[in-house]
Amino acid sequence: MKFHMQVPKKRKPKRRWLKLIIPALLLTIIGSFYYLNMKLKPVYMNYAEVQTRKIAAHVISQAIQSRSTSVLDANDVLLNIPNDSNETVTLKVDAETINQVMAEMHQLVEEHLDRAESGDLEMLPQSDGIKFDTEEMEKHGGVVFFVPIGQVADIPLLGNLGPKIPIRFHIVGDVHADVDTKLTEYGINNVYMEVNMELTVNVQIIIPIATKQSTVVQQIPIAIGIIQGVVPQIYTKGGQSPANIEVPMEDIKKP
Repeated sequence: MKFHMQVPKKRKPKRRWLKLIIPALLLTIIGSFYYLNMKLKPVYMNYAEVQTRKIAAHVISQAIQSRSTSVLDANDVLLNIPNDSNETVTLKVDAETINQVMAEMHQLVEEHLDRAESGDLEMLPQSDGIKFDTEEMEKHGGVVFFVPIGQVADIPLLGNLGPKIPIRFHIVGDVHADVDTKLTEYGINNVYMEVNMELTVNVQIIIPIATKQSTVVQQIPIAIGIIQGVVPQIYTKGGQSPANIEVPMEDIKKP
């Protein structure tokens, strides 16, 4: 009589838990990166916008410094209109002169911005911690620079260490120019005059998984100076009681 004994087989460890742990771990890592990115995205964008404004302002300043002429005197952009009265002077702004200066400055600014976007480092500021990617700028245009994550997040311990965040900005549309004139009363019948050219540059800022359009406004002086009017022979100083009347002694006829 024969007996058959069945030897139990060794069961392989179940891999069911392993199949659940790996996807859960991956989802946790992806979720953590997404959460951190959403928390840090406003910080990245604010930093990118500040740096973009600084770079654009620097390029515009370079264009101003390359001008062949300096700031004009206010009297050089005014025209005297004759009148019958000897006690009043009528002036008007010389639009032709203003337009010529604006056209020159507008062209210089656009040329300098184009050179900056094409990778000309002479147009760009040399700031600590910011490295420009000239190769990428030459290929695809736009100003591209890298900033360490420690500098963006304002973590002194990291300093310039850590991964570098790429930031790119493009000039959107043409540079818009407008004239802003300011008049301030100065002395007796004198006016302090400022004629400024207000430049508006629209830029598209691009950071990882986010983009934003911003506006850079820069004022450039065209003409500054004091316009002297005719001083009256008799005048009063307002706000005094009783009124103070002054008469020049040389105009009083002797009997």
